[in-house]
Amino acid sequence: MKIHDDHLYHGAALTQIAEHSQFTAINAFRDGKRVSRSSFLINQDIAVYLKYATKPTPRYKEYVFTFQDSHLKEIQEIENRSKKAFIALVCVKDREICLISRSELMALINERVRAKESKEDSYTLLVVVPKGKSLRVYMNAPGVKKTMLTEKIVARKLFPDLIFSVSDNA
Repeated sequence: MKIHDDHLYHGAALTQIAEHSQFTAINAFRDGKRVSRSSFLINQDIAVYLKYATKPTPRYKEYVFTFQDSHLKEIQEIENRSKKAFIALVCVKDREICLISRSELMALINERVRAKESKEDSYTLLVVVPKGKSLRVYMNAPGVKKTMLTEKIVARKLFPDLIFSVSDNA
C-alpha cells in the first residue's frame, strides 16, 4: 500500500494518542461504506479530526488550515456520534499539535460570519507557533489585511491529555 502524506503526519498525532495511559482503542470513522482519512474514534466515544500543514507561510509564519463545507459537515457528524469532538492541527515543521474543540472552531467561524455578515464556502484557520510561548489560533478579519479576529491561545501541553480529560471542553 502506498504511504500518503496524511498517513505520515496524522500518524504523528495518532501515535501520541495511542501512547496515552487512558488510550484503549482507535478506529477510523466510518460513514456507511466510506472510511474517513481524517476522522478517528478514540476509546469508542471521543472523536478527533486531523489536519496538517507542512510549513508556515514565509511572510507571517502562519500554518494555514482550510475548512471547506465538507470538512465542517464531517466534523459535525463525528461530534453527533461521540461524547466530544476535537480538531488536531499538526504543524509539521515546528513538530507541534494544536488541539481545539469543535465548539472552539465553530466560535471562530461564527465570529468570521458575523464580521462578514454572510457565510463563506471555506474558512481559513491560522496557527502560529511562537518560540517558548503557547500556540495562537485565529482567523483574519474579512476584507482587511493584517487584521485578525479573536485570537485563541492554546497551551502546547494540551495534546493529547485534553482528549482524555473528564471535563467536557468540546
